[in-house]
Amino acid sequence: MGHIGRFGKYGGQYVPETLMGALYELGEEYAKVKDDPRFTRDLAAYQTGYAGRPTPLTFCENVSRELGCRLYLKREDLVHGGSHKLNNTLGQALLAKHMGRKRLIAETGAGQHGVATAIAGAVLGLPVEVYMGEVDTQRQALNVFRMELMGAKVISVKSGTRTLKDAINEALRDWVANVRDTYYLIGSVVGPHPYPLMVRDFQSVIGMETKEQVMKKEGRLPDTIVACVGGGSNAIGIFYPFLHDDVELIGVEAGGKGIESGEHSATLCAGDAGVLHGTLSYLLQDGDGQVLPTHSIAAGLDYPGVGPEHAMLKDSRRVTYTAVNDPDVLEAFSFLSRTEGIIPALESAHAVAYVMKNADQFDSRDIVIINLSGRGDKDVAEVSKMQGGT
Repeated sequence: MGHIGRFGKYGGQYVPETLMGALYELGEEYAKVKDDPRFTRDLAAYQTGYAGRPTPLTFCENVSRELGCRLYLKREDLVHGGSHKLNNTLGQALLAKHMGRKRLIAETGAGQHGVATAIAGAVLGLPVEVYMGEVDTQRQALNVFRMELMGAKVISVKSGTRTLKDAINEALRDWVANVRDTYYLIGSVVGPHPYPLMVRDFQSVIGMETKEQVMKKEGRLPDTIVACVGGGSNAIGIFYPFLHDDVELIGVEAGGKGIESGEHSATLCAGDAGVLHGTLSYLLQDGDGQVLPTHSIAAGLDYPGVGPEHAMLKDSRRVTYTAVNDPDVLEAFSFLSRTEGIIPALESAHAVAYVMKNADQFDSRDIVIINLSGRGDKDVAEVSKMQGGT
């Protein structure tokens, strides 16, 4: 793929000149370590002995009976910290140590990536600063406290829409100013090359485990795999090892209040090509190319761009991208909790909602896997408030 890191026409490095050297060095170092047996061994040791991998592939008997298919959940909610995010932060933090960097910075929306960066920093002995939009610090106060508890400094971003997009802008500014000693740990398959590639590789552990587990349980590959898509790291993590197999792959975006309302985060369903945060991909933008405000009930999907590899997979039609709206997500959140005793993150509940809405497309022999990318503890207070609780 060379140094420009393209996925078809998407990807690349659209960044200030001051960052080109840092990105080039990062690409070179990553290429060296990714096949280095010692690095691979270290990462595997943290994943199994610390993060709790492999995560189970759970057969959902009650949901399967109700929806009329053989439904499994890939349990990324059981990774230490509560979501798939730690798969990537452990990998990148180890790389940062290998490169001799003294400080980690990150951006976060729902706070899960911030928490996962704080965890990786704590266990590897690297100080962490996390940029988070002021709106998100309010709706995810629990995660702010968790990050601070683990020694990270949370910087509330008060500019722009005060959400993830603005947090990324501030983190990039910090990196430009402190490029020599600071490692910028991006949480999704977005940003300039080599980030989309690195994050995908670190998250592919999800799909590799899933493939092995489903073969053991069912003796064949699944018919369909469903995952929510914000920036796109949990989805690419489970999809990537199946791209060359005869498996239907479905990415579910945040339809918010409905695509026609304009209040949504369905970048692949409703956006078009543009550049944001150093990469060319699909983007929610107006006629003048200005980035549009987004909305999602799930803070982690509230992003106006998407990973460039997803853009390529949409154009090639290898993956089908669709969207579900907030009310369906809330219904799915309650349904899975009530039926299986598993509370999904609101982000992951988008994937559950898709399967519920399309249950008539599956029959009793179909094997359907949902990537349950995170647990819903962080969302319980917010959902309780929406449903008229205290």
